Amino acid sequence: MKSTTTSWVVTGLGAVVSGLGATMRRSRFGTGILGFGLAHVVLGILDMVRPLPEK
Repeated sequence: MKSTTTSWVVTGLGAVVSGLGATMRRSRFGTGILGFGLAHVVLGILDMVRPLPEK
């Protein structure tokens, strides 16, 4: 799997988890789930923009 594909998958799953956490925000774990999803979105985007090591 290409690194860009992995980054898109991580970002997409983070968006789905963030949406789930946003709908559960009033529950006990909703804000934690929202933060976990947002962290994955940020990490996926950072992985897309980082420079690749030269071979």
